[in-house]
Amino acid sequence: MRLAIFLLFTFLGFEAFSQEQLVIPKKGIDTVTAATKITPLEIRKSYPFARFSATDSLLFKLDSLARPFYTIEYDPIQKDLNYTPKYRIFVNELNGDTTYIPLPKAKGLIAYTPKLKIDTLKIIDPIKPAVIDTLKKAADPVWWAYKNSFAFDISEAAFVNWNAGGNNSISGLLKLSFEREYKRLYVLWKNEVKIRYGLNSQEDQKLRKTDDQLYVNSTFGYRTDTISNWYYSVKFNFRTQFTDGFNYPNTDDPISRFFAPAYLFLGAGAQYELKKEQFFVYLSPVTLKSTIVADRSLSDEGAFGVDPGKRSRNEFGFLVQSSWDTKLVKNVIMKNDLTLYSDYLRKFGNTDIRYDLALEFIINKYIKANLSAHIIYDDDIKYKEDIDNDGVLDVLGPRIQLKQLLGIGVAFNF
Repeated sequence: MRLAIFLLFTFLGFEAFSQEQLVIPKKGIDTVTAATKITPLEIRKSYPFARFSATDSLLFKLDSLARPFYTIEYDPIQKDLNYTPKYRIFVNELNGDTTYIPLPKAKGLIAYTPKLKIDTLKIIDPIKPAVIDTLKKAADPVWWAYKNSFAFDISEAAFVNWNAGGNNSISGLLKLSFEREYKRLYVLWKNEVKIRYGLNSQEDQKLRKTDDQLYVNSTFGYRTDTISNWYYSVKFNFRTQFTDGFNYPNTDDPISRFFAPAYLFLGAGAQYELKKEQFFVYLSPVTLKSTIVADRSLSDEGAFGVDPGKRSRNEFGFLVQSSWDTKLVKNVIMKNDLTLYSDYLRKFGNTDIRYDLALEFIINKYIKANLSAHIIYDDDIKYKEDIDNDGVLDVLGPRIQLKQLLGIGVAFNF
């Protein structure tokens, strides 16, 4: 009975498709790239159980077991075979070797969906909204600069049962400095006041003065543009002392007093300034120099170049002033101040010189050591010395004056 049904099915299928041709892949390995048209008779030889219906797909799947490299299915709607390779096939063109690489298997309908998790972090410095005060006005620019300093240096020597001998001594030097500077666009106005006073005490001796100075300086400058370092300037300079000075050990007859002498410079010229390098030079071809001797006894002697009996002496000449502060090495600062003056009316070219050199050794913020030297040459100041030991000072010619100080002390800026 089964054989009769099979023969009937085969005959009906052959008659239904006797006039039709189907595309069937070739047998063998080369079926990946080639196909041929065959008749239903050839199909029957290759697929004796074919009915070409929807249920025939199972027969093709069973047939594909004999072909391990392919999966074959029949589509009854398109009336064609679906050919799906199980391996990716590569043929080496040089030696003809064939390589089969398995294709990944299709996954099922159920796919794993990972769950997303949020790992919270602790924010240490969260961003906060800025609070802007729209009514706040910008601060006015600062045109004034202030600098004040106080320093006290001390030096000491003590001897106890010292066979080589020596006198106990102690010295102190007070230094005050006040600076005010106004700088705005084209205008520069710089003012400074410096005070120095030092005393020395030695065993079996009275106090002696080691330094005494009152210095006032004011410079007003104007420049034509804001990028220039040259200023048309007017300068006022004043220098004197506070207490009497003596030619020790004689302490009865003072050789200098308050406003005796006092030096005043007033002139006009040009100043070149480099703020960052702390350097300036002032050139004045028109400068008045006044030497004031307010003490009658000293003026009668004609001290400090004044005519005997006169209280002042005026000169008209050329003035050069320069200052430069620089850092030599770490914690060592060098300061230079130079003043040159020559009188047009009396011996032009004979120059008065004043040079101050100071080395500042910074130990910490408040403790500093200082080494300074002061050199003065003034043709109007005559050197006095008791040559014949008669108790009367003999007036000699001008000499180079030198003073050197070394001390360590405290310093404050305020």
